[in-house]
Amino acid sequence: MNDRILAFLILMAAVVSPFGIAVALAGDVLLDFVFFYPLFMAGVWMAGGLYFWWHRERQWRWNDPGAVPELPGRPLVSILVPCFNEAEHGEQTILAALNQNYANIEVIAINDGSQDGTAQMLGELASRHPRLRVVHLAENQGKAMALRMGALAANSEYLVCIDGDAMLDPDAVSYLVHPMLVHPRVGAVTGNPRVRTRSTLIGQVQVGEFSSIIGLIKRTQRVYGQVFTVSGVVAAFRRQALHRAGYWGLDMVTEDIDISWKLQRDHWSIFYEPRALCWILMPETFRGLWRQRLRWAQGGAEVFLENIQSIWGWRHRRLWPLVFEFCLSTFWAFAFAMSIILWALGKFVALPAHIHIETLVPPAFTGLVLAGACLAQFAVSLFIDRRYEPGLARALYWVIWYPLAYWMLSLFTSLVSFPKVMLRARRRRARWVSPDRGIHARENP
Repeated sequence: MNDRILAFLILMAAVVSPFGIAVALAGDVLLDFVFFYPLFMAGVWMAGGLYFWWHRERQWRWNDPGAVPELPGRPLVSILVPCFNEAEHGEQTILAALNQNYANIEVIAINDGSQDGTAQMLGELASRHPRLRVVHLAENQGKAMALRMGALAANSEYLVCIDGDAMLDPDAVSYLVHPMLVHPRVGAVTGNPRVRTRSTLIGQVQVGEFSSIIGLIKRTQRVYGQVFTVSGVVAAFRRQALHRAGYWGLDMVTEDIDISWKLQRDHWSIFYEPRALCWILMPETFRGLWRQRLRWAQGGAEVFLENIQSIWGWRHRRLWPLVFEFCLSTFWAFAFAMSIILWALGKFVALPAHIHIETLVPPAFTGLVLAGACLAQFAVSLFIDRRYEPGLARALYWVIWYPLAYWMLSLFTSLVSFPKVMLRARRRRARWVSPDRGIHARENP
């Protein structure tokens, strides 16, 4: 079937299905799904996170130099740092990469046509640090192309890829590469990004989100076998796996989601290593956060459409839970939107009784259950993640705003991104612009 026709049919199904359900079922049943789907997912994430902790993290020693794994054979590891307009933050990133406790590394910075002082900054650093090499691209080609060029320039089979404004923990390389050395079918390892921009409420909420949401999701997905995406800001790859999978797609908005699905379709495993810490900058304004999350949602939709026709063979069955989860969350967004439409229409016209929605405010008991589940999720994430970030409890105080921030953003980015991707005439080369990197970063992560 033509991809354009398939995209149109999926869009129509996403829009029409909630309306059809609203017509077939009572409005309160539709609202039950809207309100209890987040509750169900919170339960799944908590169970998956606790299972992962019990079978993996529980026995790990932490903050003990003797607990850092030795890399058999001490292979060379290449750290790739694509940079675009990173004159302000790039030096911190490069120095943190060079300061790894594992010594057999090379750092390759790819200057992707930066228009500020990035080229000069990288040149000065390279003159002082012989383990640093710089690749200059004449014009902005996008992060995927920068990573490809870095991979071609690298001398190692093991590539650690970080953003140009991220700071690696001194032992991150050891934790990221070790699973690939002891498990030959591991094609990538995703690390544990921690937010260091926290001077506004939006920044503080994201500190809690990365623990109580993203960390639990990564653990849960790893429990059932596949990971929707590696963390684009900190991940390690086996060069052989990248070569077989075709490297990062040049026309994908989110190259990290794209390469994750390519690797897993080629039957490589992706591990999650929470001890591989990386301190990152995140948006601290609503505009910056919206643009970032819309790009994430658009990238997920692109990869979903790219793979939807080709993963139904039995050999790809381990990807089916990811597809089901993505479809369910997208359907939830459109169902919520349809509930709002029916509620608003009911204020002006008389709707049939079975689809009339009296109020969008959940009943007291329902709200109490959702609040209890939210607090339980925060408690679980604090219990698991407290070892990786001292003082995390203070940041989690602010995630009382999490249900509104996370689920509302998911709602609106899904509503905008799916039509945007499906009805676009054709994909073009994905190039990057400088993101919102927050107002004030914590100096000593």
